[in-house]
Amino acid sequence: MNEPSNNQSEQEPQVLVVGPNGIALEGPGDGDGDEKSITDMVEQPAKVMRIGGMIRQLLEEVKAAPLDEASRARLREIHKSSIKELEDGLAPELVEELERLSLPFTDGTVPSESELRIAQAQLVGWLEGLFHGIQTTLFAQQMAARAQLEQMRRALPAGLVPPEAAEENPRHSGPYL
Repeated sequence: MNEPSNNQSEQEPQVLVVGPNGIALEGPGDGDGDEKSITDMVEQPAKVMRIGGMIRQLLEEVKAAPLDEASRARLREIHKSSIKELEDGLAPELVEELERLSLPFTDGTVPSESELRIAQAQLVGWLEGLFHGIQTTLFAQQMAARAQLEQMRRALPAGLVPPEAAEENPRHSGPYL
């Protein structure tokens, strides 16, 4: 008679990432394997962060003061060139998504303050979503590496685990977010 095995020490630890709507997202190593990680899709993260900071500041400026026609025209050009620069730092999948979401201003007309606010807020929101996705991916990778390290420690013969590693304080186990 075969009894079901309940040996959890042989099972691989699994990392479960839960999205903002409470639905489990695929963790590292799940899925079909041909999908790129979001961290891999941002080819130039420093550039994307700089442009994101600049766009956020521009949005604050647009909110803070009334703009004349010349400044609105200048902001339209800055918005267009910012998107072009962002595209240089992103993988094609993210470039396509950004192009689908950001509607260009009509040529020859100066956008209103409201149009500028909406366009800038939309771009800032998209960038914040991108940054949150990167943070979530990095956190999941860190947790998977931690679980793998713990599994390797358990696999060591008794007496080979350094005393300080065996007595880690679990209260200091995570990053400060």
